[in-house]
Amino acid sequence: MPLSAFLEPHILHQQLAHMACIGTDMLSPGRTRLALTDADKLGRDQLVAWLRELDLTIHIDAVGNIYGILEPDPLNSHLPVFLIGSHIDTVIEAGAYDGCYGVLAGIAVLRALHAAGTTPPRPVGVVAFSNEEGVRFQPDMLGSLAVAGGLSVDVVHALQATDSASYGTELARIGYAGTLIPGSIPIHEYIELHIEQGPILATLGTPIGAVHTLQGISWQRVTITGTANHAGTTPLQLRHDPAVVAAQVIADLRAYAGATESTLATVGTFTLAPNAINVIPHTATFTVDLRDPDESALLHAEAHLQSLLQQYAISEGVSVHCDVLARFSPVIFAAELVHTIQQVAAMQGIACRSMVSGAGHDAQMIARIAPSAMIFVPSREGISHSPAEHTDPAHLEAGLRVLCDVVASRLGIAI
Repeated sequence: MPLSAFLEPHILHQQLAHMACIGTDMLSPGRTRLALTDADKLGRDQLVAWLRELDLTIHIDAVGNIYGILEPDPLNSHLPVFLIGSHIDTVIEAGAYDGCYGVLAGIAVLRALHAAGTTPPRPVGVVAFSNEEGVRFQPDMLGSLAVAGGLSVDVVHALQATDSASYGTELARIGYAGTLIPGSIPIHEYIELHIEQGPILATLGTPIGAVHTLQGISWQRVTITGTANHAGTTPLQLRHDPAVVAAQVIADLRAYAGATESTLATVGTFTLAPNAINVIPHTATFTVDLRDPDESALLHAEAHLQSLLQQYAISEGVSVHCDVLARFSPVIFAAELVHTIQQVAAMQGIACRSMVSGAGHDAQMIARIAPSAMIFVPSREGISHSPAEHTDPAHLEAGLRVLCDVVASRLGIAI
């Protein structure tokens, strides 16, 4: 009997619904559990309670990552952990499935191992990584990046939130400042189950995606400084207007991306100062999100952005400064894991598509230190980071079954 036969999907649905209620209020749609806020603490508390129900060994590391581990026979307890995971923090006014689905599905797999009476040949665990979304603290995917050795604990603790609080102070305040050094739990392999957050699977009517590549990401904050002046008395030819430069760059960057095969360019935030209707602004600040599955193409897009900024800055007589907020190269996932996902889907009679991830995920960080892969399920109309985010229950269950038997297959448990 396959391990997936021991799953209890109704518990996954119940836990997803319960977690979806944490961080909601009457004033806004969706739920908001930004990293290390009171709402995030409530979500973490609930997660830990569910881990304790399965008598898992619980670890919390020094950046707040939460692990629940099903221990093997004592003779094998020293072996690296087969890890399943994602995150439970959200964006502002989020949907119910982004991140949470992967963590709670991981718990469901551990519950199935319990129900089957199977002692795994090595430790098997679930992890909820801290600050994956990167809304309150940058960079995003922070917890998994620390595990992969990309950030030290001291650097993480010193990070300043958008509300000026420090990461270390907030982590201690909510009670999740662990003592375990990030990365000290060795990882054998890592699997992440996630909603696609895009339209491909839903459009094609395909229930499962086997993710082979995750595209590179470049985040920059651009600050353009000019001269504030009166909107009614300053001739156009005497202005040094940063808003004009910003608008030109944004429009040209969109045109550039549109002419390529795979580059995406997004301006997600834009502010002017002093932000008055009758004043030429002295400062324009905006963020640029560039993405491409090819590193050389991403480098070219970054260079093109710099060229545009310099070109228009000179013509308008303003100055430009760029801060790199995050920069991650494209990731190629472990071929043997991707193949296992495809094999299991075929054995279960579920259509599966090999695909690229457009969004960043913790798996791209863990891939630096352990073989990793991702399983996608459809997002209705490709909507995510929105209260309208939805995945059909049947697709949630299909993804769970594939995940479960992928884990079993990689552990050598008959499926």
